[in-house]
Amino acid sequence: MWYFSWILGVLLACSLGIINVLRLEAQEALAKENTAVDSLTQLLAKESVLERLQEKVDNSKRNGLPFSLLYLSIAQFKIKNQIPEYEMVATLLKVVESVKADIRLGVDIAARVGEDDFLLALPGVADKKAEFISNRIKQNILENVRTPSDIPVEIGVGHAEYSIHQAEISEEMEMGFDEVEILLNIAIGKCYDT
Repeated sequence: MWYFSWILGVLLACSLGIINVLRLEAQEALAKENTAVDSLTQLLAKESVLERLQEKVDNSKRNGLPFSLLYLSIAQFKIKNQIPEYEMVATLLKVVESVKADIRLGVDIAARVGEDDFLLALPGVADKKAEFISNRIKQNILENVRTPSDIPVEIGVGHAEYSIHQAEISEEMEMGFDEVEILLNIAIGKCYDT
């Protein structure tokens, strides 16, 4: 009888040890992610998002599921309207709140990649749906977000789907470019074309 009690005790100690290790790993992952967050917007910072994007590209290659990027920028709006910095910060936060309304929590990745630029990674979203989402975000911001001096905010949005641009990406990779960087540049180019 004592033998079974001893085995139960050992199993309990092992399971508690495993739970403790998992808890510590989760705390480390959370601390790492929190350090990689933009302090103003509470979105992921550029440094941390590139690694996560590569994981999504790898998943897209492996599973054949679509993966799209949206690049959003209010830089042209800021230049065109000569918005003072204090108004720009308030406007930027309103834009972020509007964009967050279109994010699927736990699925999509949102990041601030420049002073006035943002990135949304949309796993499982094909090109047509990404275009629909980008148009919806653009329209929502134009209709609902205004600067403190009541100027409607215009945002540039570009999108790119990994599988559609896979051949182009493969060619540029031979020249030494990174897959994520190439996809990001396609979305940036479309953002400033509109």
